[in-house]
Amino acid sequence: MAKHYSVLLLLLFISFFTQAQVQSKAFTVKFITAEIVIDGVLDEAVWESAESANSFQQYFPTDSVLATQKTEIKMLFDDKNLYLGLRMDTKGKDYVIPSLERDFRAGGNDNISLLFDTFNDGTNAFLFGINPYGVRREALITGGGGGLGGFTTSWDVKWRGESKIYDNYYTAEMVIPLTSFKFREGETKWRFNSYRFDMQANERSTWIRIPQNQLIFNLAFMGDMVFEKPLGKSRTPLALIPYVNGFSGKDFETNDVTNTVKVGGDAKISIGNSMNLDVTINPDFSQVEVDNFITNLTRFEIGLPERRQFFIDNNDLFGNFGGSRDANPFFSRRIGIAEDVDGNTIENSIIAGARLSGKLNNNLRLGFLNIQTEEDAANQIASNNNMMLSLQQKVFSRSNVSFFFINRQTFDRPDFIEESEEYNRVVGLDYNLASADNTWIGKFYGHKSFQPNDSEGNYSLGAFTGYNSRKYGAFVDVVLIDEEFTSDLGFIPRKDIFKVAGSFNRLFWPTDRKINNHGFELFSVYTWRPGLDFQNTDHEINFIWGAEFNNLTEISAFYSNQFIFLTDEFEPTGKDDAVPLPAGQGYHFNLFGVEYRSDRRKVFSYSIEPTFGGFFNGDRYSLEVGANIRLQPKLNIGFNAQYDHIGLPEPFATADIWLISPRFDLTFSKSIFWSTLIQFSNQRDNVGINSRLQWRFAPLSDLFIVYNDNYFVNTFMPRNRSINLKLTYWLNI
Repeated sequence: MAKHYSVLLLLLFISFFTQAQVQSKAFTVKFITAEIVIDGVLDEAVWESAESANSFQQYFPTDSVLATQKTEIKMLFDDKNLYLGLRMDTKGKDYVIPSLERDFRAGGNDNISLLFDTFNDGTNAFLFGINPYGVRREALITGGGGGLGGFTTSWDVKWRGESKIYDNYYTAEMVIPLTSFKFREGETKWRFNSYRFDMQANERSTWIRIPQNQLIFNLAFMGDMVFEKPLGKSRTPLALIPYVNGFSGKDFETNDVTNTVKVGGDAKISIGNSMNLDVTINPDFSQVEVDNFITNLTRFEIGLPERRQFFIDNNDLFGNFGGSRDANPFFSRRIGIAEDVDGNTIENSIIAGARLSGKLNNNLRLGFLNIQTEEDAANQIASNNNMMLSLQQKVFSRSNVSFFFINRQTFDRPDFIEESEEYNRVVGLDYNLASADNTWIGKFYGHKSFQPNDSEGNYSLGAFTGYNSRKYGAFVDVVLIDEEFTSDLGFIPRKDIFKVAGSFNRLFWPTDRKINNHGFELFSVYTWRPGLDFQNTDHEINFIWGAEFNNLTEISAFYSNQFIFLTDEFEPTGKDDAVPLPAGQGYHFNLFGVEYRSDRRKVFSYSIEPTFGGFFNGDRYSLEVGANIRLQPKLNIGFNAQYDHIGLPEPFATADIWLISPRFDLTFSKSIFWSTLIQFSNQRDNVGINSRLQWRFAPLSDLFIVYNDNYFVNTFMPRNRSINLKLTYWLNI
């Protein structure tokens, strides 16, 4: 018997040791002095001596076997650059490549991405990717890769890459300047992983195995790339990015004509190997993609993502405090945007700004931002200084404690600004929890605001804990926001709330070859108002079922039971002179809906989502449809439409709300792109046309022509029209 136990223990030890070895993959990056020509062809002799990252694990359709198509990654380095040679085996040449434009999204097309955790902290990483046509992308991963909000593709940096297609494989060569990374001087290893999308084999794979219940770019699952000799001090050149922008526009409502020429620029200054200083003077964001219109049937503001390059680098040091849904104390889109005297959203020019961010030491990160905006007396907008300081200390394997201080202040208070609006200050402390394998995550925070003659109370408190395993998931989220809590630079849709949200989900992984996984989720939210003696003013109980098929189609269905007690009157249709729903009344109603998404690998793909049920004291029927036609790699046509029918009893309004958004993306080459977005919204009473032609004539240097045209819906009379001609040039010194 003892002998049998000994054999069993030995087998368990071997099994554990083998698994540990799988999760502890490593390879050596050799130092070279030979020259490598970046042409996508791995014909240099030096590649033969390079060690490789190989034996990729399947992530989809299963996560328990080796990938059917082999992938091999080799790396070399010298004093200035990191070189990568890649080979990806395929079933043929039938690649899915929607566009030749840089910074593509990986889902639904052929590509490979490489992640570098240069500080070995499991929290932040640099991502570089390439597809069979040599189209490149780069991104920043923050928050440990635990959510889509921590994946930022609007980050740009200089590097080169080319690909070469063969009969049953393609190769790629990449050279990334070490100055494009941030790392400690003398470092000998980085954490590394790679993931690949192979549409012909219908396979996604990763170098280090990642369970399917985790995101494919999660930083908890990485191996090691070991440098043959320590990395030296990296001197990042000073980057100057001047611009000149010619603008011509007309406001047809006021008959005002504007013709201007604007100049300004950015500077990127490296401080050591680990810190960035970004400076901007008279910035212009006219080339930034226009925001998508959203039909809003709620009583609250909707937050839209930041797209401006200046605010992107290390953005988690500024924007990841508090709760993103309920109480985010810093929302960078507040800077440079304000309301005019009629309550309309307008641009508030930024005079200048600076951002200092990065690592102070192995475990401590610093973020500092200071931006001055311009006074607009005609619209009663003061000149404000907007400042934020943050510190983040790593604790345990992947968790951190963070502190911040925010100050929005007008130093020369004009007559149209009341004393209570002179400044707003917020201070807070957050603890972010992430276990080594990302099974447990959490956030706990406490924030307090200060205004002139107002320092009592003003708290925002929150606690979130989540569990995520292969079969089960759950979370609990508790939020308390005081009625007087104010963050002028934050995103806080509502105050005076005590909210408790919870979720439980169960996933099933059948052996059926058609269904990859299916499962259900029970999700509920309850909200009380402390200022109303903790009256329950909202609840939402949702039951959701969904399935993902191995052919990449998806289907889901939901049921929602809702209760809303209106403390203020509310008119949901947006019609002029419509009678609002009265305050002081509660409404119970139910909603049902289904959604289907087709296989994105096809030339034509689509989605459809009907919803029907109650809406306050009436009815609602909604239909969302989306379609995409890919005439690769030059033309990609997208179409989205949403129809909402709101039927309320007399004397309240009935409305048919339409939002229609076709989009055309034409890529003439890997350096010339033309995109046009048309948005029709009768809720906004606006038809908008945004057309942008971009020529990348040198690395990260662009010529933009941006045309904007807006019309009233009912009369189709013009509202405003403009054209921008903008030239930017990236100069390294």
